[in-house]
Amino acid sequence: MSAPAGSFPQEVVLLTVVVQKNHYQDSVALMVLSRALSDLPGVDRASAMMGTPANKGILTDTGFEAPELAAATPADLVIGIVAEDAEVCRDAVSRADELLAAQASAASGSSMRRAHSLVRARTALPDANLALVSVPGAYAAAEARHLLDAGLNVMLFSDNVTLADEVDLKTRAGEAGLLVMGPDCGTSAFNGVPLAFANLCTAGSVGVVGASGTGTQEVMTQVDRLGAGISHAIGLGGRDLSDQVGGRTATQALAALDADPATDVIVLVSKPPAPAVRARIDAIAQGLSKPVVTMFVDGPHDVGRHGNVTATTTLAEAAARAVELVGVSSFTLSPDDDGAAAGLIGLYTGGTLADEAAVIIRDALDLDVPLGAEDPGVVLSAGPHRIIDLGDDVFTQGRPHPMIDPALRAEKIVTTLADPATAVLLLDVVLGHGSAADPAGAIAGPIREGLEKAHAEGRQVRVVASVCGTARDEQGLTEQVAALAEAGARVLPSNAAAARHAAALAARIGQPTPAAPSPAPAGIAGLLAGPKVINVGLAGFAEELAGLHVPVVQWSWAPPAGGDARLARIVERLLAR
Repeated sequence: MSAPAGSFPQEVVLLTVVVQKNHYQDSVALMVLSRALSDLPGVDRASAMMGTPANKGILTDTGFEAPELAAATPADLVIGIVAEDAEVCRDAVSRADELLAAQASAASGSSMRRAHSLVRARTALPDANLALVSVPGAYAAAEARHLLDAGLNVMLFSDNVTLADEVDLKTRAGEAGLLVMGPDCGTSAFNGVPLAFANLCTAGSVGVVGASGTGTQEVMTQVDRLGAGISHAIGLGGRDLSDQVGGRTATQALAALDADPATDVIVLVSKPPAPAVRARIDAIAQGLSKPVVTMFVDGPHDVGRHGNVTATTTLAEAAARAVELVGVSSFTLSPDDDGAAAGLIGLYTGGTLADEAAVIIRDALDLDVPLGAEDPGVVLSAGPHRIIDLGDDVFTQGRPHPMIDPALRAEKIVTTLADPATAVLLLDVVLGHGSAADPAGAIAGPIREGLEKAHAEGRQVRVVASVCGTARDEQGLTEQVAALAEAGARVLPSNAAAARHAAALAARIGQPTPAAPSPAPAGIAGLLAGPKVINVGLAGFAEELAGLHVPVVQWSWAPPAGGDARLARIVERLLAR
C-alpha cells in the first residue's frame, strides 16, 4: 500500500506498509531487518514489527498508518517504509523478502536442532532440563506453565509478565521441585554454561544468586579476575525479593547451592528488597552450612561479618569477600576434637603487615585484648591466637632480618605446624630489592612437610599467605605465588584478604559441624549438573549454546491460535482440563 507521506519531510514522498500474514519473527530478526532496510539508498526510515496491538499503536503514532495495519494480527509481520519514490519502496520490499528468505535458509541449513512444537522438542531432547523463554510477554506466562508441566525448569527472559503470573509460576515451580528464574531474568549460568546475557568464567566454587542481571555479571567477572571461579549463577528476576513474590526463587536457589557439592561460598545480589523479605532471606542465610556474602543495592543494614553472613556495600567487595571465604566451610574442628583449643598463629616478616593482620583478626574474632603484648615481637596474643613480628629487634640481634635471611622463619614454621595447638598458620612474603632471592622457595618445603605430617596425624591445619610484590620484582611474583600454592598454602591477593580468610577459618574452631543440607530436588539437581536446553524464542541464544556444545533444541515458536488472544485463552482452558 502506498500513500502520501503526510507529516514526513518535504523530500520524502511515499509511505508503504506491507503486511505478511502468519510470518512470525523474533525481536532480534526484526531489529536486523529494520536496520538493513533503513540503510538502503533512498529510504528515510523503515520499521519491522509483529502486528500486536501495542506494536500497531507504535507504528500508527510514528506515522506508519494504513488500512492494512488495522487488520494485522500478532502473527503477522508488518513492514513500514518511508522512501523517496515508488521505485525505492518496491526495491525495499523486495530486499525485505530477500533478507527474510536468507534468514530462513540460514536457519534450515544450521546444524542446530529445531522443532515446531514442545512435544517435538521434547522428543528431540528427551532429557532436557531447562527452557529458556524469550517470547513476547503476553504469551510468556502461558508457555511457562506448559513448560513446568513438562517437567522443565524455566528461565524467563521475557518481560511484561504480571506480578500475579509471576507468583503463580513460582508457586507451581516450588511445588514441583523446579525453578522459575524471572521474568525479566537476563543472566544465569550452570556448571560453566552461560545463559542469555552472561560471561564465560573460570570454573570454581563461588555460587551466585542474583536479583540483578548486570550485578550478577559483575560479581562473576570480578571473582574470575581475582583468581577464583564460579560454580553456578541463578538469576531470580528483579521482583523476586518484593513483598508480593516473597523471595520464592531466592529461597530455592540458596537451598540448592547449599546442597551443591561444587559450591563453597554463596553470593546474594539484589536490587532493593522489601524489608520483611530481606529479613527472612537473611535468617535463611544464617542457617546455611556455607558462608553467604550479600550485596543489596540499597546498602547493608550492618556492614561486615555477622554469623554466617557477610554484608557488603559494592559488587566488587562482594566478589572479594567471597573469594576470601573459599575453603572456609570445609574447615571444622568440633568441640570433641583434640584440636578444639587450637588457634591461629601468624609468623610475619613485615612489621606493619603484622599490625594490619592483628587488627583485622582481633576485630573479626571479637578478641577483647589490646595490640602489643608483654613478650617482645608479639603483636597480638589472645588465648591460642598469636601474631608474631619476626622482624622485631628481639629476633634480629646477631642475625639478618628475616626478609633477607628466611632461615629463622623456616625453622619456626616447622615447629609451629608440628604443634597440635596450631590450626591456622598465617604468613607474609615480601619481594623486592634487598629481600631474599627466593623467599617463598625457602619456606615452601617446611610448609609442605608440616602439612603432610599434620594430615598423617589426622589434624586439620591450614596455611594462608599473601605476597607483597610486583611482576617486575627480581624474585618473580607469579613464581613466588606458585611456589606457595604448590606447597599447600592458600594464597590471597593482599595481606588484608589473607588475614580475613585466616580469621574466618579460626572462627570455625570449636564450632559444631553444620548439619548436612537437604539434597536439592531432582529437577534442580539435574540442572546444576549441566543444562540441556529447549530454547523458546530468540534463536541467537540457542546458536550460542550450540557453539559451546551444549545440548539444545530451538523450538520455532509462533503465537498460539494465530495470535488471536481470545481463541488462545479458550485453547489454554481446554488444555488445562
